[in-house]
Amino acid sequence: MDSSRGIRFLVHRRVLLLLVASSLVGTSRGREAQPLPVAAAAAATVLGSRRAPERHGLALDFYAKTCPAVDQIVANVTAARYRDFPAAGPAVLRLFHHDCFVEGCDASILIAPTASDAAGAAPRVERDMEENRNLPQEAFDTVELAKAAAESKCPGIVSCADVLALAARDYVQLAGGPYYAVKKGRKDSKVSLAGKVRGSLPRANSTVDELLRVFAGKGLGAADLVALSGAHTVGFAHCVYVLGRIYDFRGTRRPDPLMDARLVKALRMSCPSSGGSARVVVPFDVSTPFQFDHAYYGNLQARLGLLGSDQALFLDARTRPLVQDLAANKTRFFQAFVASMDRMGSIRIKKGRKGEVRKVCSQHLFSA
Repeated sequence: MDSSRGIRFLVHRRVLLLLVASSLVGTSRGREAQPLPVAAAAAATVLGSRRAPERHGLALDFYAKTCPAVDQIVANVTAARYRDFPAAGPAVLRLFHHDCFVEGCDASILIAPTASDAAGAAPRVERDMEENRNLPQEAFDTVELAKAAAESKCPGIVSCADVLALAARDYVQLAGGPYYAVKKGRKDSKVSLAGKVRGSLPRANSTVDELLRVFAGKGLGAADLVALSGAHTVGFAHCVYVLGRIYDFRGTRRPDPLMDARLVKALRMSCPSSGGSARVVVPFDVSTPFQFDHAYYGNLQARLGLLGSDQALFLDARTRPLVQDLAANKTRFFQAFVASMDRMGSIRIKKGRKGEVRKVCSQHLFSA
Protein backbone atom coordinates (compact mmCIF):
# COMPACT_ATOMS: atom_id res chain seq x y z
CA MET A 1 0.00 0.00 0.00
CA ASP A 2 1.46 3.41 -0.92
CA SER A 3 1.70 5.91 1.93
CA SER A 4 -0.97 8.26 0.57
CA ARG A 5 -3.55 5.50 0.27
CA GLY A 6 -2.42 4.31 3.69
CA ILE A 7 -3.25 7.68 5.14
CA ARG A 8 -6.71 7.61 3.59
CA PHE A 9 -7.25 4.09 4.94
CA LEU A 10 -6.30 5.16 8.44
CA VAL A 11 -8.50 8.21 8.24
CA HIS A 12 -11.55 6.19 7.28
CA ARG A 13 -10.95 3.29 9.63
CA ARG A 14 -9.31 4.86 12.65
CA VAL A 15 -10.01 8.60 12.52
CA LEU A 16 -13.49 8.84 11.03
CA LEU A 17 -14.96 9.19 14.50
CA LEU A 18 -13.25 12.55 14.74
CA LEU A 19 -15.46 13.89 12.01
CA VAL A 20 -18.50 13.67 14.28
CA ALA A 21 -16.78 16.31 16.35
CA SER A 22 -17.88 18.82 13.74
CA SER A 23 -21.29 18.71 15.40
CA LEU A 24 -19.61 19.83 18.61
CA VAL A 25 -18.66 23.19 17.16
CA GLY A 26 -22.10 24.64 17.65
CA THR A 27 -22.76 23.09 21.06
CA SER A 28 -19.32 23.81 22.46
CA ARG A 29 -19.45 27.52 21.76
CA GLY A 30 -22.12 27.96 24.36
CA ARG A 31 -19.76 26.52 26.99
CA GLU A 32 -16.58 28.32 26.03
CA ALA A 33 -14.81 30.51 28.57
CA GLN A 34 -15.44 34.24 28.70
CA PRO A 35 -13.23 36.33 26.40
CA LEU A 36 -9.81 37.16 27.76
CA PRO A 37 -8.68 40.81 28.00
CA VAL A 38 -7.59 42.06 24.58
CA ALA A 39 -4.44 44.12 24.15
CA ALA A 40 -5.06 47.23 22.05
CA ALA A 41 -2.27 46.49 19.60
CA ALA A 42 -2.81 42.74 19.29
CA ALA A 43 -2.74 42.64 15.52
CA ALA A 44 0.58 44.44 15.35
CA THR A 45 2.37 42.41 18.01
CA VAL A 46 5.83 41.25 16.99
CA LEU A 47 8.38 40.09 19.53
CA GLY A 48 12.10 40.31 19.24
CA SER A 49 14.48 43.07 18.29
CA ARG A 50 16.41 41.25 15.57
CA ARG A 51 16.50 42.97 12.25
CA ALA A 52 14.11 41.43 9.75
CA PRO A 53 15.76 39.13 7.19
CA GLU A 54 16.86 40.82 4.01
CA ARG A 55 14.32 40.58 1.20
CA HIS A 56 15.04 40.58 -2.51
CA GLY A 57 12.74 41.46 -5.35
CA LEU A 58 10.72 38.77 -7.08
CA ALA A 59 8.51 39.21 -10.15
CA LEU A 60 5.31 37.68 -11.48
CA ASP A 61 6.77 37.71 -15.01
CA PHE A 62 10.24 36.45 -14.12
CA TYR A 63 9.99 33.59 -16.64
CA ALA A 64 7.95 35.51 -19.21
CA LYS A 65 10.60 35.06 -21.90
CA THR A 66 12.48 31.97 -20.72
CA CYS A 67 9.62 29.67 -19.62
CA PRO A 68 6.28 31.47 -20.06
CA ALA A 69 4.14 28.37 -19.45
CA VAL A 70 5.78 27.41 -16.14
CA ASP A 71 2.62 27.95 -14.06
CA GLN A 72 0.63 25.62 -16.28
CA ILE A 73 3.43 23.06 -16.45
CA VAL A 74 3.51 22.77 -12.68
CA ALA A 75 -0.30 22.90 -12.42
CA ASN A 76 -0.66 19.90 -14.74
CA VAL A 77 1.46 17.83 -12.37
CA THR A 78 -0.16 19.01 -9.15
CA ALA A 79 -3.67 18.40 -10.51
CA ALA A 80 -2.80 14.81 -11.41
CA ARG A 81 -1.08 14.21 -8.09
CA TYR A 82 -4.00 15.69 -6.13
CA ARG A 83 -6.40 13.37 -7.93
CA ASP A 84 -4.34 10.26 -7.21
CA PHE A 85 -2.67 11.25 -3.91
CA PRO A 86 -4.77 13.91 -2.12
CA ALA A 87 -2.49 13.74 0.93
CA ALA A 88 0.24 15.30 -1.21
CA GLY A 89 -1.58 18.64 -1.05
CA PRO A 90 -1.16 19.56 2.62
CA ALA A 91 2.22 17.80 2.55
CA VAL A 92 3.56 20.22 -0.07
CA LEU A 93 2.16 23.19 1.87
CA ARG A 94 4.02 22.01 4.96
CA LEU A 95 7.17 21.41 2.92
CA PHE A 96 7.08 24.99 1.63
CA HIS A 97 6.77 26.34 5.17
CA HIS A 98 9.63 24.19 6.46
CA ASP A 99 11.80 25.33 3.57
CA CYS A 100 11.15 29.05 3.94
CA PHE A 101 11.61 29.12 7.72
CA VAL A 102 15.12 27.61 7.54
CA GLU A 103 17.50 29.99 5.78
CA GLY A 104 14.79 31.23 3.41
CA CYS A 105 12.77 29.90 0.45
CA ASP A 106 15.65 28.21 -1.36
CA ALA A 107 14.70 24.53 -1.75
CA SER A 108 17.35 23.51 0.77
CA ILE A 109 14.81 21.19 2.41
CA LEU A 110 14.68 19.15 -0.80
CA ILE A 111 18.34 18.07 -0.71
CA ALA A 112 18.58 14.37 0.09
CA PRO A 113 21.18 12.88 2.44
CA THR A 114 24.38 11.87 0.67
CA ALA A 115 26.74 8.93 0.99
CA SER A 116 29.41 8.93 3.67
CA ASP A 117 32.57 10.92 3.04
CA ALA A 118 36.14 9.63 3.29
CA ALA A 119 35.99 9.77 7.08
CA GLY A 120 32.89 7.61 7.13
CA ALA A 121 30.53 10.41 8.14
CA ALA A 122 27.65 11.55 5.93
CA PRO A 123 27.00 15.30 6.01
CA ARG A 124 23.68 15.94 7.74
CA VAL A 125 21.08 17.90 5.80
CA GLU A 126 17.85 19.55 6.88
CA ARG A 127 15.83 16.42 6.12
CA ASP A 128 17.87 14.50 8.70
CA MET A 129 16.56 16.57 11.60
CA GLU A 130 13.75 15.36 13.85
CA GLU A 131 11.61 18.37 12.90
CA ASN A 132 11.60 17.20 9.28
CA ARG A 133 11.57 13.42 9.51
CA ASN A 134 7.79 13.17 9.28
CA LEU A 135 7.55 15.25 6.11
CA PRO A 136 5.63 12.92 3.74
CA GLN A 137 7.49 11.51 0.76
CA GLU A 138 4.52 12.47 -1.43
CA ALA A 139 5.52 16.10 -1.09
CA PHE A 140 9.11 15.52 -2.25
CA ASP A 141 7.90 13.31 -5.09
CA THR A 142 5.44 15.95 -6.28
CA VAL A 143 8.11 18.64 -6.48
CA GLU A 144 10.50 16.30 -8.30
CA LEU A 145 7.83 15.42 -10.86
CA ALA A 146 6.87 19.06 -11.41
CA LYS A 147 10.54 20.02 -11.75
CA ALA A 148 11.10 17.23 -14.28
CA ALA A 149 8.16 18.52 -16.30
CA ALA A 150 9.62 22.03 -16.24
CA GLU A 151 13.05 20.70 -17.24
CA SER A 152 11.54 18.92 -20.22
CA LYS A 153 10.14 22.20 -21.56
CA CYS A 154 12.64 24.75 -20.21
CA PRO A 155 15.90 22.97 -19.29
CA GLY A 156 18.05 24.67 -16.65
CA ILE A 157 15.69 27.63 -16.24
CA VAL A 158 13.16 27.15 -13.43
CA SER A 159 14.47 26.73 -9.89
CA CYS A 160 13.23 24.05 -7.51
CA ALA A 161 12.41 26.83 -5.04
CA ASP A 162 10.00 28.39 -7.53
CA VAL A 163 8.48 25.00 -8.39
CA LEU A 164 7.80 24.39 -4.70
CA ALA A 165 6.16 27.82 -4.31
CA LEU A 166 3.95 27.19 -7.35
CA ALA A 167 2.98 23.68 -6.22
CA ALA A 168 1.97 24.98 -2.78
CA ARG A 169 -0.29 27.58 -4.41
CA ASP A 170 -1.85 24.97 -6.71
CA TYR A 171 -2.75 22.69 -3.83
CA VAL A 172 -4.40 25.51 -1.90
CA GLN A 173 -6.67 26.14 -4.87
CA LEU A 174 -7.29 22.43 -5.56
CA ALA A 175 -8.53 22.00 -1.98
CA GLY A 176 -11.02 24.84 -2.35
CA GLY A 177 -8.84 27.75 -1.30
CA PRO A 178 -7.96 30.92 -3.20
CA TYR A 179 -5.92 31.12 -6.37
CA TYR A 180 -3.15 33.71 -6.17
CA ALA A 181 -0.33 34.79 -8.43
CA VAL A 182 3.09 33.59 -7.29
CA LYS A 183 6.11 35.85 -7.65
CA LYS A 184 9.13 34.05 -9.02
CA GLY A 185 12.88 34.46 -9.31
CA ARG A 186 14.21 32.41 -6.39
CA LYS A 187 17.38 30.39 -6.76
CA ASP A 188 18.19 27.13 -5.05
CA SER A 189 20.56 27.05 -2.12
CA LYS A 190 24.02 25.55 -2.60
CA VAL A 191 23.90 24.04 0.91
CA SER A 192 21.50 22.24 3.22
CA LEU A 193 22.69 22.29 6.81
CA ALA A 194 21.00 20.30 9.55
CA GLY A 195 22.35 22.68 12.17
CA LYS A 196 20.21 25.52 10.82
CA VAL A 197 16.93 23.75 11.59
CA ARG A 198 16.81 23.75 15.38
CA GLY A 199 14.92 26.75 16.69
CA SER A 200 13.82 27.89 13.24
CA LEU A 201 10.50 26.04 13.14
CA PRO A 202 7.47 26.16 15.47
CA ARG A 203 6.83 23.07 17.58
CA ALA A 204 3.54 21.28 18.23
CA ASN A 205 3.48 22.56 21.82
CA SER A 206 4.99 26.02 21.27
CA THR A 207 3.62 28.87 23.35
CA VAL A 208 2.44 32.04 21.66
CA ASP A 209 5.55 33.80 22.96
CA GLU A 210 7.71 31.19 21.24
CA LEU A 211 5.65 31.33 18.06
CA LEU A 212 5.84 35.11 17.85
CA ARG A 213 9.59 34.99 18.45
CA VAL A 214 10.12 32.49 15.62
CA PHE A 215 7.96 34.49 13.24
CA ALA A 216 9.61 37.78 14.18
CA GLY A 217 12.95 36.22 13.26
CA LYS A 218 11.58 35.81 9.74
CA GLY A 219 10.23 39.36 9.54
CA LEU A 220 6.66 38.19 10.13
CA GLY A 221 4.17 39.35 12.74
CA ALA A 222 1.20 38.11 14.74
CA ALA A 223 -1.21 38.56 11.83
CA ASP A 224 1.05 36.35 9.68
CA LEU A 225 1.26 33.75 12.44
CA VAL A 226 -2.52 33.44 12.71
CA ALA A 227 -3.14 33.55 8.94
CA LEU A 228 -0.47 30.98 8.07
CA SER A 229 -1.60 28.69 10.88
CA GLY A 230 -4.83 28.48 8.90
CA ALA A 231 -3.02 26.04 6.61
CA HIS A 232 -3.97 23.53 9.30
CA THR A 233 -7.48 23.65 7.87
CA VAL A 234 -6.25 20.73 5.76
CA GLY A 235 -3.86 17.90 6.48
CA PHE A 236 -2.97 15.53 9.27
CA ALA A 237 -0.62 15.20 12.23
CA HIS A 238 0.98 12.04 13.55
CA CYS A 239 -0.35 10.85 16.89
CA VAL A 240 2.97 11.49 18.61
CA TYR A 241 2.25 15.23 18.49
CA VAL A 242 -1.01 14.95 20.45
CA LEU A 243 -0.26 12.22 23.00
CA GLY A 244 0.77 14.72 25.67
CA ARG A 245 -2.46 16.69 25.34
CA ILE A 246 -4.75 13.67 25.57
CA TYR A 247 -2.96 11.57 28.21
CA ASP A 248 -0.47 13.53 30.28
CA PHE A 249 -0.88 17.28 29.92
CA ARG A 250 2.10 19.00 31.54
CA GLY A 251 2.84 15.97 33.70
CA THR A 252 -0.64 15.83 35.28
CA ARG A 253 -1.49 12.36 33.89
CA ARG A 254 -4.71 13.94 32.70
CA PRO A 255 -5.77 15.37 29.35
CA ASP A 256 -5.58 19.05 28.58
CA PRO A 257 -8.62 20.50 30.41
CA LEU A 258 -9.09 23.03 27.62
CA MET A 259 -9.59 20.35 24.94
CA ASP A 260 -13.20 19.31 24.44
CA ALA A 261 -13.69 16.03 26.34
CA ARG A 262 -15.42 14.35 23.41
CA LEU A 263 -12.51 15.19 21.13
CA VAL A 264 -10.13 13.70 23.71
CA LYS A 265 -12.19 10.50 23.71
CA ALA A 266 -12.20 10.29 19.90
CA LEU A 267 -8.46 10.94 19.67
CA ARG A 268 -7.71 8.24 22.24
CA MET A 269 -9.47 5.70 20.03
CA SER A 270 -6.99 6.41 17.24
CA CYS A 271 -3.92 7.24 19.32
CA PRO A 272 -3.23 4.77 22.17
CA SER A 273 -0.87 5.99 24.88
CA SER A 274 1.69 3.37 23.89
CA GLY A 275 2.16 0.69 21.29
CA GLY A 276 0.29 2.51 18.55
CA SER A 277 1.43 2.66 14.97
CA ALA A 278 3.83 5.50 14.27
CA ARG A 279 2.08 5.95 10.91
CA VAL A 280 -1.38 6.70 12.32
CA VAL A 281 -2.49 10.26 11.66
CA VAL A 282 -5.37 12.47 12.80
CA PRO A 283 -6.80 15.54 11.03
CA PHE A 284 -5.90 19.05 12.10
CA ASP A 285 -9.42 20.20 11.26
CA VAL A 286 -11.98 17.78 12.71
CA SER A 287 -14.93 19.28 10.82
CA THR A 288 -13.71 19.65 7.19
CA PRO A 289 -10.25 18.00 7.03
CA PHE A 290 -10.07 17.88 3.23
CA GLN A 291 -11.47 21.36 2.52
CA PHE A 292 -9.39 24.55 2.52
CA ASP A 293 -11.76 26.83 4.41
CA HIS A 294 -11.87 28.84 7.64
CA ALA A 295 -13.37 26.11 9.84
CA TYR A 296 -9.97 25.77 11.57
CA TYR A 297 -10.60 29.04 13.43
CA GLY A 298 -14.10 28.04 14.50
CA ASN A 299 -12.61 24.83 15.86
CA LEU A 300 -10.21 26.84 18.01
CA GLN A 301 -13.12 28.82 19.45
CA ALA A 302 -14.87 25.56 20.28
CA ARG A 303 -11.77 24.06 21.98
CA LEU A 304 -11.29 21.63 19.10
CA GLY A 305 -7.74 22.62 18.17
CA LEU A 306 -5.56 19.55 17.64
CA LEU A 307 -2.11 20.86 18.59
CA GLY A 308 -1.32 22.86 21.68
CA SER A 309 0.27 25.52 19.48
CA ASP A 310 -2.98 25.83 17.51
CA GLN A 311 -5.27 26.12 20.53
CA ALA A 312 -2.90 28.64 22.13
CA LEU A 313 -3.76 31.15 19.39
CA PHE A 314 -7.29 31.40 20.76
CA LEU A 315 -6.28 31.41 24.41
CA ASP A 316 -3.75 34.25 24.16
CA ALA A 317 -5.04 37.83 24.33
CA ARG A 318 -2.66 38.98 21.60
CA THR A 319 -3.87 36.55 18.95
CA ARG A 320 -7.42 35.76 20.06
CA PRO A 321 -9.04 38.73 18.23
CA LEU A 322 -7.26 37.71 15.03
CA VAL A 323 -8.64 34.18 15.33
CA GLN A 324 -12.13 35.55 15.92
CA ASP A 325 -11.89 37.85 12.93
CA LEU A 326 -10.86 35.08 10.52
CA ALA A 327 -13.39 32.65 12.00
CA ALA A 328 -16.15 35.10 11.14
CA ASN A 329 -15.30 35.65 7.48
CA LYS A 330 -13.82 33.18 4.98
CA THR A 331 -13.05 35.94 2.49
CA ARG A 332 -10.96 37.78 5.07
CA PHE A 333 -9.10 34.56 5.85
CA PHE A 334 -8.34 33.97 2.17
CA GLN A 335 -7.08 37.54 1.77
CA ALA A 336 -4.93 37.33 4.91
CA PHE A 337 -3.56 33.92 3.94
CA VAL A 338 -2.56 35.06 0.44
CA ALA A 339 -0.82 38.17 1.78
CA SER A 340 1.09 36.17 4.39
CA MET A 341 2.07 33.48 1.88
CA ASP A 342 3.51 36.21 -0.31
CA ARG A 343 5.53 37.58 2.60
CA MET A 344 6.71 34.13 3.69
CA GLY A 345 7.64 33.25 0.12
CA SER A 346 9.99 36.22 -0.01
CA ILE A 347 12.16 35.32 2.99
CA ARG A 348 15.90 35.37 2.27
CA ILE A 349 15.68 34.79 -1.43
CA LYS A 350 18.88 33.58 -3.07
CA LYS A 351 19.85 35.63 -6.12
CA GLY A 352 22.72 35.56 -8.59
CA ARG A 353 25.82 33.63 -7.60
CA LYS A 354 24.45 33.01 -4.11
CA GLY A 355 22.26 30.29 -5.54
CA GLU A 356 21.96 27.69 -8.27
CA VAL A 357 19.25 26.17 -10.46
CA ARG A 358 19.28 22.44 -9.82
CA LYS A 359 18.33 19.97 -12.50
CA VAL A 360 17.21 17.44 -9.88
CA CYS A 361 15.80 18.99 -6.73
CA SER A 362 17.31 16.44 -4.35
CA GLN A 363 20.85 16.92 -5.72
CA HIS A 364 23.20 19.90 -5.78
CA LEU A 365 24.84 20.92 -9.05
CA PHE A 366 28.27 21.02 -7.37
CA SER A 367 29.42 23.22 -10.23
CA ALA A 368 29.12 26.62 -8.61
